[in-house]
Amino acid sequence: MTSQTTVDTTGPADKAPAAASGPTPGKGLRGHPWYTLFTVAVGVMMVALDGTIVAIANPAIQKDLSATFADVQWITNGYFLALAVALITAGKLGDRFGHRQTFLIGVVGFAAASGAIGLSDSIAFVVVFRVFQGLFGALLMPAALGLLRATFPAEKLNMAIGIWGMVIGASTAGGPILGGVLVEHVSWQSVFFINVPVGILAVVLGALFLVDHRADKAPRSFDLLGIGLLSGAMFCLVWALIKAPAWGWGDGLTWTFLLASVLGFALFAVWETKVREPLVPLGLFRSVPLSAGVVLMVLMAIAFMGGLFFVTFYLQNVHGMSPIDAGLHLLPLTGMMIVGSPLAGALISKTGPRVPLAGGMALTAVAMFGVSTLETDTGSGLMSLWFALLGLGLAPVMVGATEVIVGNAPMELSGVAGGLQQAAMQIGGSLGTAVLGAVMASKVDSDLAGNWAAAGLPKLTPEQHGQAAEAVQVGAPPVAPGTPPEIAAKITDVAHDTFISGMSLASLVAAGVAVVAVFVAFLTKKGENAEAGAGVGHI
Repeated sequence: MTSQTTVDTTGPADKAPAAASGPTPGKGLRGHPWYTLFTVAVGVMMVALDGTIVAIANPAIQKDLSATFADVQWITNGYFLALAVALITAGKLGDRFGHRQTFLIGVVGFAAASGAIGLSDSIAFVVVFRVFQGLFGALLMPAALGLLRATFPAEKLNMAIGIWGMVIGASTAGGPILGGVLVEHVSWQSVFFINVPVGILAVVLGALFLVDHRADKAPRSFDLLGIGLLSGAMFCLVWALIKAPAWGWGDGLTWTFLLASVLGFALFAVWETKVREPLVPLGLFRSVPLSAGVVLMVLMAIAFMGGLFFVTFYLQNVHGMSPIDAGLHLLPLTGMMIVGSPLAGALISKTGPRVPLAGGMALTAVAMFGVSTLETDTGSGLMSLWFALLGLGLAPVMVGATEVIVGNAPMELSGVAGGLQQAAMQIGGSLGTAVLGAVMASKVDSDLAGNWAAAGLPKLTPEQHGQAAEAVQVGAPPVAPGTPPEIAAKITDVAHDTFISGMSLASLVAAGVAVVAVFVAFLTKKGENAEAGAGVGHI
């Protein structure tokens, strides 16, 4: 007999959720599809903003809290890591207990963690509460998709996902602009405090408009061992990639965590074939389009999030822009995502996802190649061109890959599918920051000594080289106080040239990832189960 480590959370059989009728938006504000979309958009906006708004604040946080480059990476990586590890489990919680409840809990927790970050006076507390942000964000993101899937009729679902994708895309791209305004005119803490009133608004709207939805085949138990195995495997994978630059890719610790991750995923896959109600039914991945959609989200996030991490330092530390100016220079990226997302949703509804997704990733590859050509004196016009192309390329991927993943999953697994979609994006973002960060660090370390000597500067000791390389990785010249102006100018030129060489290589890697994603996009197709949402109503 197969063993079972699930915890039955149901009551008597006659109390199981009943299959419900179709949406009835005409009966009032509560449960109305468009009010539901507006409500979840407010909550999701917080999570999406915090994926990139912090990037513009990183230099200020680094200076104010005397943080290292590794500390700054952890502000981003800790957030993405927590999201990635918890999203699928959080989606399962929504499928079991209802997406309304998990959404509201996520909003409250996310806003509270944001306020705590703003009150923090050390980098350690910032990182800890960023992890809590990620955990609570994991609750509300798949719940938002589950609510949309259940509320909207099939013929309007893709439009709703398009608008939802527009909100995520605009928030993701708009983060640096809002962050620039807040950092320059208020403080870096305000970047986090702003989530508190937004969270309160989302809770009020949720209490007024959201109605719980559950499918008649919703899960009735929890696969605790599966949760542990999957969470452990994902943690080991991302941890190894994050720590590898410091440990070394050939170090035993790096390979220990990578092998532990592989073992964890293998054990998870075996267990999921035995448990009665698995956390992630592996049958989901028999759908080639769904699997391709997940891979596509990972690749897109690697190229986008990883590349954006260095662009903010390029604008501020190399070009000497203020935070708000740096944000404004990314406005073409924001604008193209805002305009492109609803248009992409309409195009995907008419033509299917394959061509828009492949075209979007092709544009992303071109844009990242363009970013690799940026120099210390590149003008705003050329920068704007590459940023605009990047936004135009990302828009159809944000919308189309979401529809492919969620629409190809059964209704009763909409939360898990939403968790997969978001986990793919967050893992990709974490991998992008870690892997491209490793590329940058390696290039800077290999080029700095030669560039330093070529400029006629005094030879650095190994300790001085390490300190200088750490500063150059974020585009900051390692100029000591009291350094003569002519020497300081040479050091600045070396630091900027070396940073540019590292960013160029990292951007080329991102472009290569986007090219691979073009071919993956041709494996996608319209969701086969999108119509299921039309049969789920209020409970």
